[in-house]
Amino acid sequence: MAAASGSVRAADEPAAADTPELSEVTVTATRSETLLSKTPITMTVVDASTIRDAGVTDARALTKVVPNVAITGPGRIAIRGVTSTDGTEKGDPSAAFMLDGIYLSRIEDVGSALYDVGRIEVLRGPQGTLYGRNTTAGVINVISNRPSDRLEVSLDASHGSFDTTTATGVVNVPLNDALGVRFALNYRRQDAYYDIVNAPESTLTAYDALSGRLSFGGQALNDRLNFVVIADASKDKGDVYNNDSLVTADRFYTNTGTRGTDPTYVSLSSRDQRKLLLAPSTQFPWFKDFKNHGIMADATYDFGPVQLSYLGSYRKADQEWTGAFFFQNVQDPFTGIQNYFETSEELRLAFGAGHPLHGQVGGYYFRESIDLDASRYQPFGGFFAPGAIAGRFPRHPAGAESKAAFGQLSYDITPALHLTGGVRSTDDDKHRIGESYSVFASPASIPPGTPNCSGNQCLRSSDIQSVSFSKTTWKAGVDYDSPLGLIYATVSTGYKAGGFNDGCIQGSGGVGCNYTPAQSNLLYFRPETLTSYEAGIKFRFGSTFRFDAAAFHYDYNDFQVSQVVTVPVPGQLTTNAAKAKVDGIELATTALLGANDTIDATLNWLDARYTDFVPDPVNNPTFTFNGRELDHAPRYSASFGYVHNTPLPNGGRLDLGLRIAWSDDQYMISIANRYQFRQPAYTKTDLNVTYNAPDNRYYVQAFARNLEDNITIGAVGNGSVSIQEPRVFGVGAGFRF
Repeated sequence: MAAASGSVRAADEPAAADTPELSEVTVTATRSETLLSKTPITMTVVDASTIRDAGVTDARALTKVVPNVAITGPGRIAIRGVTSTDGTEKGDPSAAFMLDGIYLSRIEDVGSALYDVGRIEVLRGPQGTLYGRNTTAGVINVISNRPSDRLEVSLDASHGSFDTTTATGVVNVPLNDALGVRFALNYRRQDAYYDIVNAPESTLTAYDALSGRLSFGGQALNDRLNFVVIADASKDKGDVYNNDSLVTADRFYTNTGTRGTDPTYVSLSSRDQRKLLLAPSTQFPWFKDFKNHGIMADATYDFGPVQLSYLGSYRKADQEWTGAFFFQNVQDPFTGIQNYFETSEELRLAFGAGHPLHGQVGGYYFRESIDLDASRYQPFGGFFAPGAIAGRFPRHPAGAESKAAFGQLSYDITPALHLTGGVRSTDDDKHRIGESYSVFASPASIPPGTPNCSGNQCLRSSDIQSVSFSKTTWKAGVDYDSPLGLIYATVSTGYKAGGFNDGCIQGSGGVGCNYTPAQSNLLYFRPETLTSYEAGIKFRFGSTFRFDAAAFHYDYNDFQVSQVVTVPVPGQLTTNAAKAKVDGIELATTALLGANDTIDATLNWLDARYTDFVPDPVNNPTFTFNGRELDHAPRYSASFGYVHNTPLPNGGRLDLGLRIAWSDDQYMISIANRYQFRQPAYTKTDLNVTYNAPDNRYYVQAFARNLEDNITIGAVGNGSVSIQEPRVFGVGAGFRF
């Protein structure tokens, strides 16, 4: 099971009956190995047993086990109310999602990463020194299992509701006492959560993915070199683009057409909320075909006085899809082809280990390039409907480049009292060549006099954009290792680069430029910055009780918010909200009640609100969102977990696991409509029963998730909402030797 800032022994590692104790966990949140209880960062570690029992095969499931974190879809990560809703080719997340320390700019890669995972480290708050790029909200680092020096073969499989099938096979082969090879293969299939009207059950597939990972590594050169090289590949086919189960907004809300008045939540049954009233278009049947692959290397050489580390990767993805937007009871199809690659290089030099003054310095380089060609069709129309107009939006290419130099020093005033300071200087560049076309059924259907036409397409607008930003972020902290445990306080800053929207300024040389020179503040948006003030404790009372607490305040400036608009240019418009404030308190405790009973609990208070935000200062300067809640930032939330282990006469063990997560009301903004959607408070309960054979040779598990069958909203659009996991039942089994 997981704890908010600590870890307990895993369910498959029973403590001796007479000496139960909480175990320590080693983490790499500071880019070096430290004990979690001695790391002055507010973070959560999700261990392998929790990943299995909570069903974390999708990053969205982390919401159940990590306080103040909501992952609601591709590109949508909220940590303590800090989030990004720009999932386009030029958008950036506010939280960095990493795989083995490698930053993934496009979260579409994440779904193929969550198998054969050792642990997941979630760092809350800006990490603008050691991690840097797009860490205004925090960092989620998925750490896969490394090759080991023993032969290992394992297989884990499960089957449950919505025809969900998962299977992971692992083979680890030692080459000698120091080197090993590890291969992991994962298959995942799941139907969408829809209940399609006039159909007995969903016939749409959300996932049909096959992924593999090959790792080679260990120690070499007299144990001075520690390294791993990992290659991975994944292919996901199905019917639901980006795995979002979208339904029309009227399944949850009324009064969505009244601008400035919040929609009213309506309470329907789970089946009615999941009802898709529009079957996929026969002219544009839905499908997706996502492929990605990559290779990374992580190596550290110990020179004695200093340690030199290299972390680099290359990733490439090819995607093709057809999907639909929903506007009440109208379906608006779209298609797309996207190809992208990204590469990153990081070099770090650590020094002073074992001395009062110690730290690390380094440099970082990141580059990505994206080619996208998307088309959007009129409702119930398309190329083959006479006179129907569609839009085509090629982006060739869009890209970003980021360079940074960083350093962090710690000084031990005494063996128990430590000071830390860090700084990072970042340069970001973004660019894109973009075009927008009107596409007609035939050249004959083009209205006379329409300019810039060739064949059945007419160039509506074009733009060539390039922007650059620079920022220095920093951190200062103090921590004291008291007799009760760690006490720490930090001040840190985070930064996310600005960017540009679709279109161009009149007179700039582009075609169809809809922005006037006075509207340059709408075409371009500024970087967002965040300053965090935080203090916390990680106390341990004996070997069976742990208590953690953190209090924080954020000053959030130029917060980037996105909305779908029709003017000046149809599409997604990102602008800067002037200011926001975030205050919060997070409490967590873990306790062993005996040799066979463990409980953990969290309680969180969060006050995340806009303090200076006028969404339409030109047309409605008196309307503000001041005082309104930020997205996915419930005022209160809590969780409770309980594990009971029953030793059996044959040497096996029967485990009962219970987890209850509760959330207060939370909100999602619709800037264009000047209102917020409310997701009412809810409770979700998970239960699992697991039989572990003697020596953990195999296990059999039965599980149920979201027993209440509460359907919650992950994201909202103008006429649709994405729904999250309903009640599911299933069984699983696995063996290892």
